[in-house]
Amino acid sequence: MALPDFTLSAGPVTVSERTRAALARPILYHYDPEFRAGFARTQSKVAEIFRTKNDIILMQGEAIVGLEGALRSLITPGMHVLNLVQGVFGKGTGYWIKDFGAELHEIEVAYDDAVSPAQVEEYLDAHPEIEMVCLVASETPSGTVTDVAAIGPMCRDRGILTYIDTVSGVLGMPWETDEWGLDLCVAGAQKCLGGPAGVAMISVSARAWEKIYANPAAPRDSYLSLLDWKEKWLGEGRFPYTPSVTDMYGLESALDQALEEGVDAVVARHRSAAEVTRAGARAMGLELWAVRDEIASACVTSIRVPEGLDNAVVRDHARAVYGVMLSHGQGAGNLVRLSHMGPTAGGLHSIVGLAALGRTFADLGAPVDIGSGLDAALDVLSAQNA
Repeated sequence: MALPDFTLSAGPVTVSERTRAALARPILYHYDPEFRAGFARTQSKVAEIFRTKNDIILMQGEAIVGLEGALRSLITPGMHVLNLVQGVFGKGTGYWIKDFGAELHEIEVAYDDAVSPAQVEEYLDAHPEIEMVCLVASETPSGTVTDVAAIGPMCRDRGILTYIDTVSGVLGMPWETDEWGLDLCVAGAQKCLGGPAGVAMISVSARAWEKIYANPAAPRDSYLSLLDWKEKWLGEGRFPYTPSVTDMYGLESALDQALEEGVDAVVARHRSAAEVTRAGARAMGLELWAVRDEIASACVTSIRVPEGLDNAVVRDHARAVYGVMLSHGQGAGNLVRLSHMGPTAGGLHSIVGLAALGRTFADLGAPVDIGSGLDAALDVLSAQNA
């Protein structure tokens, strides 16, 4: 099967030529002074995009390794944890919370909606036993976001820990780890940063470390252990295990490009790409998945699949016939997602995605106005660049 001409999926995303070149650099011994210096530099650059002075841990593996390791590190048996659920990843966090022995509390809404700060405040007021709040900042499968800027400080002011899956959040939405008082945040390199999929980037506050050190169940001598990284790499300058040298090259290159552009500019670019895509989808006669624009993610545009069609069939048709790789909803609902993350957030990428999606719907018998959709999207793009 031929490779797609355009990868506009929800991650891993297309990387820039500069990042690809970095990934092709010669592999060094991980204790080579050059690699050790690069690893330390990369940690500092991650702190810049997180906007934090907290410790940064770079765990080797897709972001899920950081999410699981972080949650195992924090949870103690019988701990009361409030989990916010507005999508499949939030729901999955709840399964972990129960499996790890905590008392699970949940606020759950439909997967085209978002948990509001008012709901969280009301629940916390009624349940003073809550010790930690878990949330997904950007639910990529459904394309919705949580108001971390309001919920984070709310928890901080109550002395409640926060565990945040921001795998597609950092650089795709405004992010202020220290200002919002966030304790443990996990991001992935393969989303809005446009880097390789093999690194989990984790910010850990002093308060989170206190909880982890007090937890006898926190992983040690394990691939999931944050403590190993804290004590061995941050403390002694030696790696707990062999890191992926190549992934670190790619990660640093992607970070350099983001910092050169400017964190706020990267966030704005994602927002602009979302505006182009949504304008085109609406003018085409399609219905967006998120019930309100203010809860819609800037990293993907999720579109309801017309009645009678299946989301996986839509995705596969767009790739096979038009060479454009989109994403379906991963169980969030009958939707298809057009990503605008990393290097694909901007330019004509959204136009290409809309054209392929519109033609796919037409081929499969759905009524769409492709011309009006592309005109509307181009009008927005033109106005943004005027």
